Amino acid sequence: MSSNVVRLAAAVLVAVAPFPVLAQSNGQPVATRELTPAQLFAFADAARDAGNYELAETAYRALATNPDVALRNEARFRLAMMLAYSQSRPRDAEVLLRQILDEQPETARVRLELGRVLADLGEVRAAERELRAAQAAGLPPEVERLVRFFTGRLNQAKPFGVNFQLAFAPDTNINRATQSDTLETIIGDFDLSEDARAQSGIGLSSRLRAFARIPTDEHATLALGFNGSGRFYRESAFNDIIVGGQIGSEIRSGTDYIEVSGVANWRWFGGILYTKSYGVTGRMRHPLNPRTQLNLDAALIYSDDQLNDLRDAEVATASVGLDRSLDARTGIGGSVSASRNFANDEGYATASGDIDFYAYREFGSTTALVRAGYSHLEADRRLFLYPERRKDDRFTTSIAGTFRSFRVGTFAPQVQLS
Repeated sequence: MSSNVVRLAAAVLVAVAPFPVLAQSNGQPVATRELTPAQLFAFADAARDAGNYELAETAYRALATNPDVALRNEARFRLAMMLAYSQSRPRDAEVLLRQILDEQPETARVRLELGRVLADLGEVRAAERELRAAQAAGLPPEVERLVRFFTGRLNQAKPFGVNFQLAFAPDTNINRATQSDTLETIIGDFDLSEDARAQSGIGLSSRLRAFARIPTDEHATLALGFNGSGRFYRESAFNDIIVGGQIGSEIRSGTDYIEVSGVANWRWFGGILYTKSYGVTGRMRHPLNPRTQLNLDAALIYSDDQLNDLRDAEVATASVGLDRSLDARTGIGGSVSASRNFANDEGYATASGDIDFYAYREFGSTTALVRAGYSHLEADRRLFLYPERRKDDRFTTSIAGTFRSFRVGTFAPQVQLS
């Protein structure tokens, strides 16, 4: 039977029971044959092993429409493995693995492979979350050992990569201004024009990340990175752009991950260079148990304000956080952080503290994420014109959803309200 004949059979066979297929060549019947799902799996595997990936994909995708959940997810899994490791198509493999987990969230093997694929894409934190979720679902001892080994190799998984994100960005305060109609000073209250008050708008938010990793020995890697982000609005005076780079070392010590980097950033607001900053950052990831990870972060940054030398400052920050998987579909986490800004003028020098909490839950093909936070900031002294020193309290909440059932290609839409 020709390859075209079998390709036709693969494209139409979706039933569990044997299905008769009539193949034709040059308008003449040449063969009539019944193919069961088992036979089509064998054919697809043979095509894959022979390197005929296009034909194998056609057969696997036909089987992936089977009404039996076990059969269609087995087809998705085999296709995902072929795409990821034989055709260098990890993003397409990720889509298939997530489709399986949408229907069978307790399948630990699939979560393990999803973790590997995400690591190949450079999404290390997301890979670690999937591994914790797999262990929360329960694994045999020999598989747990494999997970521990793989976790130790995560940050060495991909030597280079580029990630790009683009989203709509509605905001009720695009100009970072007050909502008050007046400004209180020691010489009286001043009325603020509409331009000086908070304005709302819808723009585009973008993020770009490029990285490269060069192993220096068995446990250490030289890490290079470039980051860019921006919010763009119809009124270019409100555009906010940040560009930066980093160079440092990533170290693995057992299951611990340690990173120390030198960083530099430039920020433009409204097309004008606003700040230049540089310094050092450090982070540590320490698994407390298979389900829980401790996160430690610290940074010491010098910020050079291009508009006001009195705001030049050394800024020190530190945070402690926990991430925990409750089961294969649910996780929680939180962090406590503190920041000290040593500005040239004590009126701009501040101290602040933050508490943040999040929880996520997968509902079929939808992932819901809820966040809540509180922050408090105080200035060292009042600025000359103002009657009191600055004190800010801020509460934030947000809910977000990723809707994989509305996927376009490899893109799944996300919606966030905050």
